[in-house]
Amino acid sequence: MNIGIIGGSGLYNIEGLSFVEKININTKYGKPSDSYKIYRRGSLNYYFLARHGEKHSIVPHKINYRANIAGFKELGVNKIVSFCAVGSLDIKYTPSTIMVPDNAIDFTHGRDFTFFDEKRVFHIDISNPFCSILRNLLGKILHKNKITFVDGGVYVCTNGPRLETAAEVKMFRALGGDIVGMTLFPELVLAREAELCYANMSVVTNFGAGISKNKLTTAEVKQNMKNNNSIINNIVYALADELKGIESCSVCPMALNDTKA
Repeated sequence: MNIGIIGGSGLYNIEGLSFVEKININTKYGKPSDSYKIYRRGSLNYYFLARHGEKHSIVPHKINYRANIAGFKELGVNKIVSFCAVGSLDIKYTPSTIMVPDNAIDFTHGRDFTFFDEKRVFHIDISNPFCSILRNLLGKILHKNKITFVDGGVYVCTNGPRLETAAEVKMFRALGGDIVGMTLFPELVLAREAELCYANMSVVTNFGAGISKNKLTTAEVKQNMKNNNSIINNIVYALADELKGIESCSVCPMALNDTKA
C-alpha cells in the first residue's frame, strides 16, 4: 500500500522510518516541488514531498501544485495526508493547537487550479473537500495517542506570500473561518480531480493579525512547527497500523463520475 505525505513549513522529512530512496519525476505539468522521498514501515510505502522544497525556496503561489499531485498519482499513491502551518482566527485556538479541518474557503488567485482547463471539462463536487474516511482515521490516531486536537474547522486559504491584514482576519472570522494558511488550494481540489483521498492536519503556529499585539514573524512559525514535529512523526508512523483495517472509500476514487460537462 502507498500513501502520500505532504510536508509544509518546518516539515522536510520523516523521522523513525526506514528510508528507501529518492525519486525524481517530471510530469506533463512540469517538475514537482522536490524529490519524492520513499520510506517504508511494514507493507506501507510512504511517499514524502516537501511542499515548498527541501530548502523552503518556493513561495505558496509559485508551487507547482498540479505537478505535485500528478507525481503522486504516477507513483501509485491513492491517499494523501497533508500537513500545514496555519494562523489562528480565534483567540481560543492558541499556538500549537492541532486541527483536522472539515471544510475550507478559497481566496487564492492566479494559480493553476485544475487539471481540466483544456478539451476535457469536469465540474467536481467539493461540498465536503476532505475524504471523510481519511479524516476520521487521523482523528482516531490522535485520540489513541492522547493528543488534544480540534475535530473539524474551516481553513481559509489566502494567496500569500504576505501575511494577512487585521481587517482581513476579522472578515475571515466573520465568514466562519477558524484558521488561515496559504497552501490548501488548489492542492485539495487537484487531489479530488485526480480521484485521490485527501485529508489535512493543520498546526496553529501564530495568531492572525489583530488578535495578538505582537508582530508576526516567520521565526515564530518555524519554531512552533518544529515543536510539533514529534507529534506529526508519531501520526505518520501510526498510519502503517491503522490503514490495515480502514474501510474502502466510495467517494474520492469516483469523483469524476457524472461530472463531465
